[in-house]
Amino acid sequence: MKLLVRNLSRSTTEQEIRTLFSTHGSVTECDLVLDQKTGKSKGFAFVEMPNEREAKSAISTLHETRVANNRIRVKIAQ
Repeated sequence: MKLLVRNLSRSTTEQEIRTLFSTHGSVTECDLVLDQKTGKSKGFAFVEMPNEREAKSAISTLHETRVANNRIRVKIAQ
């Protein structure tokens, strides 16, 4: 299941996101979206979790939690 993580701090790294979601299950892919010109984070990422139950657990637990002083939003990617 592919998840969209929004409202990330510009300083949050891909590894920090992967670690955060790994506490809820297996993460096969984590892509922090970067600005092509500056190379800095755009404030959102995609996380791929193969197990649907684990992905839904991550959504319900992490949605609206604070990460680096930002309240992140987690949902199923469209």
